[in-house]
Amino acid sequence: MTGEVQAVKVRSMHPQKFAMWLFLVSVIMVFISLSSAYIVKKSVGEWVYVDFPPLFQITTVIIILSSVSMHFAYISAKRNNIKNIRIGLVITGILAVAFIIGQINAWGQLVDGGYHFVGNPAGSFIYIFTGLHVVHLVGAVIFLLIVLSKAFKYKVHSKSMVRIEMCTTFWHFLGGLWLYLYLFLIFNN
Repeated sequence: MTGEVQAVKVRSMHPQKFAMWLFLVSVIMVFISLSSAYIVKKSVGEWVYVDFPPLFQITTVIIILSSVSMHFAYISAKRNNIKNIRIGLVITGILAVAFIIGQINAWGQLVDGGYHFVGNPAGSFIYIFTGLHVVHLVGAVIFLLIVLSKAFKYKVHSKSMVRIEMCTTFWHFLGGLWLYLYLFLIFNN
């Protein structure tokens, strides 16, 4: 041995990112459990098919666009384009609020169609799936506002990416989750 010390590259993850991934896994488990319960309950009978509100199609487009604007903000952060970070985050926030308002109005369309939270199991599941998704999206909007406030303080840039990386990951996750829920409900109605 010549006394040389070899550097060992240790793979690690930022602790906040690790915690976020644990949270996302738990969210996945909740929605998988609900999906399983939906399928089991549907097989029992007493199932009334639901006419989905047309607003679900519009909110689907909105959430996809919000994912695009969030990714624009993320790419802008990697390029140190502070103005575009702010623009992307503001657009994402506006689209998120539009999505939430759209979901609330879609619930109104469900009620107008005679589908209530209680009574028809299919209707109950739709409210549960979409309501839980909205709750998670509200949490994402709060996180987005924190990242936006940091962007206005010049604390989001290529040398400080943890917050915007986490927010972007969470945002894309929620977009993907909505697409899953929408398609699951359409194909299993």
